Amino acid sequence: MDTSPSAPPAQPLTVPLTQEQQEIRRTLRELLAERAGPHANRAATATPEGYDTALWAQLSAGPGLAGLALPEKYGGTGRGPAELALACEETGRALAPSPLLATTVLAAPLLAALGTPAQRAEHLPRIAAGSLTCALAAPTGLALALGLTGDNTAGDWSGGGRAGGIQAARTADAGWRLYGEAAQVIDGHSAGLLLVAAHAGGFARSRTLLFLVPADAPGLVRTREPALDATRTRATVQFRDTAAELLGEEPADVLGALAATGRTAAVMLAAEAVGAAAAALDRAVAHLGPRERAARPADGSLHAARHRLAELYVQVEAARALTYCAAREPGPGPDGGPLALAHALEALRATADESHAGEGEAHLCFRRAASDELLFGPARRLRARAAERTGLFGEEAA
Repeated sequence: MDTSPSAPPAQPLTVPLTQEQQEIRRTLRELLAERAGPHANRAATATPEGYDTALWAQLSAGPGLAGLALPEKYGGTGRGPAELALACEETGRALAPSPLLATTVLAAPLLAALGTPAQRAEHLPRIAAGSLTCALAAPTGLALALGLTGDNTAGDWSGGGRAGGIQAARTADAGWRLYGEAAQVIDGHSAGLLLVAAHAGGFARSRTLLFLVPADAPGLVRTREPALDATRTRATVQFRDTAAELLGEEPADVLGALAATGRTAAVMLAAEAVGAAAAALDRAVAHLGPRERAARPADGSLHAARHRLAELYVQVEAARALTYCAAREPGPGPDGGPLALAHALEALRATADESHAGEGEAHLCFRRAASDELLFGPARRLRARAAERTGLFGEEAA
């Protein structure tokens, strides 16, 4: 294969796939090419749900996307983070709007880790079947709640003991009521079940807990908000004396579960960005072909463009390698996730720029990169957090 600057390879070289993983990629790519093109995506984001519900049902029933990483006893397929990252790369490549991030990547792992046996049995099979979508609501945004840009055990991000954030109060019958609001909740307007991070205990027993709130709960007000990236619908969610069910039982390591979920989510977000960047790079290479045929032999700008594409290819492949290395890390939540996400978002911005930003899909790539940095970054803070967790710079990182 020619790997010179004038001919960047079209296929990734850094991540070997098993036969099963190749089949997952092939199935998803064919289905998304048919059902999630630019026009179909625009139509999907204009629906009340913000995504194509029929496509999500097809993805859940066929490739089993909704339950890809859930245990088989709950109707999932029991695959690991590497397979889920592969699926996210394909949905990112198509920039397909779906509940994959909010439901499968963020909510399902928290339900599986913290839920009681009854809660898992009630909700996880419906998630795996694609009939239940979820959203994670955190009052100060997801980056801090998930520990991506700082230690989520530091400070009182879920709400102070007196006011602010989302407050949880016990009722006389040992239930719970929620008060407050959360903004920038991904899929918050359409999810059938909300997982809500709320402050409980006042000053005496200050702690953060997770609660389950169904979509039809009295006192729940959800407002879909304009979004920089239309494929990531967001909402402001208000809780006005809203009845809620505690997720799991006390005591539970809620903050640890959120941080582990955040590190895994960073890998999946990185995989989405890598997929989108690879597609943008393919478009840039395709655009170079007609320029090459029409160019004069001494066209210096064309030679520079070839070298630029080669540099971008290396950048995208480096981000892909970091992403899949993180996906294969053992333990609860890969430490390499935030670092992979930082590299992937920068690769996406760079490739979108080269593939003629402001027009068509390149414009959407810019919006995806900028939106994800606002929600989960920025890149420099993701890197700083990764360095702190891994001890890359010793005591100075802290």
